[in-house]
Amino acid sequence: MATVIDGKAVAQTIRSEIADEVRLLSQKYGKVPGLAVVIVGHRKDSQSYVGMKRKACAELGIKSFDVDLPEQISQAELIKQVHELNANTDVHGILVQLPLPKHINEEKVLSEISLEKDVDGFHPLNIGKLAMKGRDPLFLPCTPKACLELLHRSGVTIKGKQAVVVGRSNIVGLPASLLLLKADATVTTVHSHTSQPENIIREADIVIAAAGQPKMIKGSWIKPGAAVIDVGTNAVDDPTRKSGYRLVGDVDFEEASKTAGYITPVPGGVGPMTVTMLLKNTLEGAKRYIEQNS
Repeated sequence: MATVIDGKAVAQTIRSEIADEVRLLSQKYGKVPGLAVVIVGHRKDSQSYVGMKRKACAELGIKSFDVDLPEQISQAELIKQVHELNANTDVHGILVQLPLPKHINEEKVLSEISLEKDVDGFHPLNIGKLAMKGRDPLFLPCTPKACLELLHRSGVTIKGKQAVVVGRSNIVGLPASLLLLKADATVTTVHSHTSQPENIIREADIVIAAAGQPKMIKGSWIKPGAAVIDVGTNAVDDPTRKSGYRLVGDVDFEEASKTAGYITPVPGGVGPMTVTMLLKNTLEGAKRYIEQNS
């Protein structure tokens, strides 16, 4: 049976490390990291994510700047708010919660966030540097960073290994492939136009699943001893639950855990780590700014 990677426990360890560093910054410079979370409109899922981020900030001593904007705000007004946060020296990270309403161009808004405060790691210059050999972005995207952190902290060797990333989204799949390449893995991307994906996945020492397809990856597709990081969070109907649904990953956990060497559960694997990496990015941005300006 596979070793189950407990994302909650790893996240808790990292959070206590962050809290210690926040205390040191406060003692040494009298300043703490600041994270601005911008939310537009009233989507329930977005509000619950944002609530989670704000609560985590409070627990670690990070100052949270809450910017709640109406659904009908104009793009120009939203960009003005971003520029104000760029200019605020107490804010070291800016996160605009996605998705934005249809009338707003996401790419335009995200590219207005100062590179030094892009804690989501989505600025084209940060992604560009991630893609280039010998260059380091100021921030790494949170979910891919969480995936690699889970591998490192579980003692999984990446260098020289065959890695397969299932999915090629800008948020997870693509940056995860680039991060694995930077860590000297040999990387293959499987996507919706890949023929016979199971044959490619069977060769992988490391699988990162981020396709958004419930239980797409079967146990028989997993190489014995492989490390499997499941980013998928899919709601499937379950009349036995009070909510009427349960969350499953992109990997069939029951089957795959009989073959894999390491595997993350859903929920409780990558999820708790993603918010933690956002807080770590905010801390890194704050340290960079405070140390340069003291």
